[in-house]
Amino acid sequence: MAAKSKETVLKIVREKKVRHIQIWFTDILGFLKCFTITDDELKTTLEDGKGFDGSSITGYAEAEESDIVAMPDPSTFQLLPWEPKDEPVGRMFCDILNPDGSPYAGDPRYILKQNLKKAEKMGYKFLVGPELEYFYFTNSKSPDIVDEGAYFDLIPNDLANNLRRKSVDILKEMGIAVEMSHHEVAPSQHEIDLRYSDALTMADAAVTYKMVVKEIAQKEGVHATFMPKPIHGVCGSGMHVHQSLFSAKGGSASGGKGLRNTFYDKKDKDHLSEIAKQFIAGQLKHAREISSVVAQWVNSYKRLVSGFEAPVYISWAHKNRTALIRVPVYKPGSEKAVRAEIRCPDPACNPYLAFSVMLAAGLEGIKGKYKLPAPVEPNIYTMEAEERENRGLRQLPTNLFEALNETKKSKIVKEALGDHIFTRFIHNKSKEWDDYRTQVTSYEINKYLPIL
Repeated sequence: MAAKSKETVLKIVREKKVRHIQIWFTDILGFLKCFTITDDELKTTLEDGKGFDGSSITGYAEAEESDIVAMPDPSTFQLLPWEPKDEPVGRMFCDILNPDGSPYAGDPRYILKQNLKKAEKMGYKFLVGPELEYFYFTNSKSPDIVDEGAYFDLIPNDLANNLRRKSVDILKEMGIAVEMSHHEVAPSQHEIDLRYSDALTMADAAVTYKMVVKEIAQKEGVHATFMPKPIHGVCGSGMHVHQSLFSAKGGSASGGKGLRNTFYDKKDKDHLSEIAKQFIAGQLKHAREISSVVAQWVNSYKRLVSGFEAPVYISWAHKNRTALIRVPVYKPGSEKAVRAEIRCPDPACNPYLAFSVMLAAGLEGIKGKYKLPAPVEPNIYTMEAEERENRGLRQLPTNLFEALNETKKSKIVKEALGDHIFTRFIHNKSKEWDDYRTQVTSYEINKYLPIL
């Protein structure tokens, strides 16, 4: 039950006898943070927000500037279906503010709002539909699978299928539309696809989605993980994001009223408008710069390797699933179906920041009228190095260090994230890389200790 106003929230809380309300937000890495207020505090919190110490939140305030305020967004109020029905618990996402009421520059949700405003000034509404993959394991200490299934498999008396179904039911109960769910390619790997919506609503939904999947798994004694590459030798988990820019001006392409998909052009042989081509060209050109944000972990680059359906080379195509960006052709000629699917993000990213840089790169292509290169339909994994060179195919960064070096030089990413998050994100990720590169791994012990 979605609430539209403070008054509606207060009414629901009163009628449903909700005693506790969780206030949700994320740090710059995308980890969900929460504090809980009682129903007695709700009215005051809705009016004035709730102050807290931001110095302990990753990427937020320094100790000398730690006072910040969480202001609940009443439109995001939902009851948490996994909590006891006789003791209902509510939740709201919040916006982080400075004590004077101005937006806090370290809030990822605010950053996405700012980028969406830039798109709106250009006449666009950014719609996205992510496909978040994940694994079920028997525990959180080792990647021990719960099934041997493969793509679209239906397994009798399948624990994972039941967990997936329960997750979908809860998402629907929370007002999050689900297109479909299924077993993915790797053993114990699964996917739930959310129906496309505006990017802010979807970022909130993606954060909720991950919480739901983990919560339901844990209740059944199973561990769900969105780690990009938990098992060597099988496909990792991606977050393919279907994107389109809609415009409220001019009605639909068929002459009706309402939003119009600006990516659609019925006269083009691929039904792609110039705006769509420029948007895709922008993401291709700036793909290396945004890589550290959409694939933000050391482990992310264990997924982005040849042979496992993850993109490695910067290209676009219609049917080629080794390309970085794909323009699906499920419904040829359908205006609403025209979109660009970017395949390098993974589900462990911060969706607020990921959607921000994806949008910024695409809009830069529109502003600069970038030219879209020819599509690359052959399988790039099996292509000879000489052919890739002749086609001018650049490669995505091969590790987090390389990705960060690209981001550090990026004017687009800095403008999209703002100085505060840009600086602290790079600092945090650089530290992660240093921690990783100084480790002595089991691979090194097993390989080198006996022979050196």
